[in-house]
Amino acid sequence: MTKTGYVTIIGLPNAGKSTLMNALLGERLSIITNKPQTTRKRILGILSDENHQIIFLDTPGILDPSYLLQEKMMKEVERSIDDADLLVAMIDLKTDPKGELFFQNDKIISKLNKLSSKKILLLNKIDLSDSKSIEQTALLIKEKKIFDRILGISALAKFNIDILLETIKEYLPEHPKYYPDDRLTDETERFFVSEIIREKILLLYKEEIPYSVEVIIEEFKERAKGKDFVQASIIVERNTQKRIIIGKNGEAIKKLGEVSRGAIDDFLQRSVYLDLRVKVKSGWRNDNRQLKKFGYQVGDE
Repeated sequence: MTKTGYVTIIGLPNAGKSTLMNALLGERLSIITNKPQTTRKRILGILSDENHQIIFLDTPGILDPSYLLQEKMMKEVERSIDDADLLVAMIDLKTDPKGELFFQNDKIISKLNKLSSKKILLLNKIDLSDSKSIEQTALLIKEKKIFDRILGISALAKFNIDILLETIKEYLPEHPKYYPDDRLTDETERFFVSEIIREKILLLYKEEIPYSVEVIIEEFKERAKGKDFVQASIIVERNTQKRIIIGKNGEAIKKLGEVSRGAIDDFLQRSVYLDLRVKVKSGWRNDNRQLKKFGYQVGDE
């Protein structure tokens, strides 16, 4: 009998969840930036060997929602916790050295207390902290009696990733595999192309711009001859944001197109022609209809 299960990764924004999943998979599925709220939807990544299949769920960062989009993001977290055969929670020791911020979200902590699945807590970035404070934090969290295992790691440096992987395999339930061994994700190329473009917006633009942007792939045509054709719409909330995205004489969007196209070529392992357009959808982050159109779950779907 093989061991198979869904492993949900949760934590505050910038805890290192996406970096961890990419390190475990050995592939760059989730986009990574130093800005919070980089991940908006849960992303599924699959790691298979002869006797195991681990289905990782990378989730948005835990936060107190300020608008409807963030409420949808938190619903993704809650849904992923409910789906977990094994839960992995992460604390960033650099920004939350005692884990106090993580345990402030009563709703999430209540769900973890009720969850019957095994739970692992990761103290991330131990390379940036001292052993005494790490030990004290681990003891404080152990007293809460929520987690079955507490492990110090560095997701970026891949320190203790091998130990984490063996622990996950140990805790997985016995079950046949859900996916073929060569499957890496259930997402489409269109999804990852849109995420790559959004990642570059997060990296290239400042202040509120990245958080007011959604990227929609309007056309994705594979061509037998020549480059594949990708047309993407960059959705913003205001005309002022549209002007910033485009930039003076179109220089900003030209640079965005160049860096996005290079990353898309690398990801797809083939060349694309990328056509970027900017559209204004006023208040889309608080509009149920627009959010549903952009692929966010609405209501109890």
